Amino acid sequence: QVLAGPVTTTPTLAVAAESVNDNMFVLTPSASAQTVIETGDNVFQICFTDPNQGVASADYIAENALATKIGVIYDSSDAYSSGIYAKFKTEAETKGLEIVTAEAFTSDNKSDLSTQVAKCQEAGAELVFLPIYYTEASQILTTANKTGYEPIFFGCDGMDGILDVEGFDTSLAEGLMLMTPFNAWGTDERTVNFVTTYQGQYDGIPNQFAADGYDCIYAIYEACQKAGITADTSAADVCEALVSTFTSEDFSVDGLTGTGMTWSSTGEVSKAPVVVKVEGGVYVTQ
Repeated sequence: QVLAGPVTTTPTLAVAAESVNDNMFVLTPSASAQTVIETGDNVFQICFTDPNQGVASADYIAENALATKIGVIYDSSDAYSSGIYAKFKTEAETKGLEIVTAEAFTSDNKSDLSTQVAKCQEAGAELVFLPIYYTEASQILTTANKTGYEPIFFGCDGMDGILDVEGFDTSLAEGLMLMTPFNAWGTDERTVNFVTTYQGQYDGIPNQFAADGYDCIYAIYEACQKAGITADTSAADVCEALVSTFTSEDFSVDGLTGTGMTWSSTGEVSKAPVVVKVEGGVYVTQ
């Protein structure tokens, strides 16, 4: 009757197209491409869109004077990565940040990213922006360490999880900054309760993907409660009711990844991002 997910952009685009035909409500926890919510009026996100992450990252770097010479390493074959980079590039130019080099890789040639790291180092990049997932990022940090390259590394929500990569020396992530909707080391009651329960059940630290998924389910639950949806409501009627509820002015959700989250008629969520820095092997909110 309602769909939570999928997780990433490419499968979500395929599923969302089918959901339009079935008139089924979709709330994706972490498929962040703008094209996801452009698929149909029934498709919503609980995560930031890629354009928002790109703009917010450039703004934060500029406003906090982290660096003026920027290198970028991104996955040109991935909608998430290339989408963030495109908006980051535009915003960086308006903020007076110089992108001294932008190095791409693809899903077919990401086993060795030493060339991309070397080009950032040769270009004198003081900060390297990594709108990529944590697996490739761990490889980049390892390579940079071997060559003595020590820029500021700055990532987005896909970076969350780098401290759990098998075989990765997490000390190499010290000083890494990332923009994320969730800090597992936060001290607010909601986060502490979630992390404690998660550790007890799964013996690990939850990342933003886990938190987004949790918020996704409870946002649907709260909307169903508000709309008076019952178990025998048809999928089409559920969809109509949830679209109306999510976009109403008096509906908001307090979750792990945002307080007072609201949704526009396009399905895009409104919430404030958090920038964290790895210090002592944990995230410290900046």
